[in-house]
Amino acid sequence: MGVAVPGMTFDALAVPGAWVFTPRQHRDGRGVFLEAFTADALHEATGRRPALEQTNCSVSRAGVLRGIHFSDVPPGQAKYISCVRGAIMDVVVDVRAGSPTFGVVDAVRLDDAERRAVFVSEGLGHGFVALTDDATVMYQCSTGYAPGREHGVHPLSVDVDWGPDPDALVLSAKDSAAPTLSEAAEQGILPRYDAVMEWIALQEARG
Repeated sequence: MGVAVPGMTFDALAVPGAWVFTPRQHRDGRGVFLEAFTADALHEATGRRPALEQTNCSVSRAGVLRGIHFSDVPPGQAKYISCVRGAIMDVVVDVRAGSPTFGVVDAVRLDDAERRAVFVSEGLGHGFVALTDDATVMYQCSTGYAPGREHGVHPLSVDVDWGPDPDALVLSAKDSAAPTLSEAAEQGILPRYDAVMEWIALQEARG
């Protein structure tokens, strides 16, 4: 059962450092109103108030798979993800080398009905597959785009059921060429668990 805060509830996911937020929706004859994000709810869940320095938006047709992406820590990139149109299956993967839950995966449906959101801490891998055409995803990010610090692992190398026909998935050339999770570990490009936890503890200390 989720923890309730004003405007929404939240639950921890199977991957430590990730949470799903479910807003309370207020409907009347005009339509619907909800609090899609509040700093207080995020702080209650994570103990942090991370800066949100960039908002990204992607629109994908059904079957498009984006990810699995992660970035170097520090500073890494925390993300607050919501699907404002259509539906996606949002996926979080523990890619932190040395983590006691390394390789653990969780998946959450995000859509324009429940209007849930997922928060992904720094050092975790993230991706999604579009379940509908014109699936529109908003990402609030704690840091801006830094191509030299961003990496990926091949999404089919993690333990996720991406759908009945993997051959029908649409990946970018970059994601298709990404190393498997085990190859990324051998290459030493994965975030180190101790460095991630040290960085997050520093952020928590700052409130």
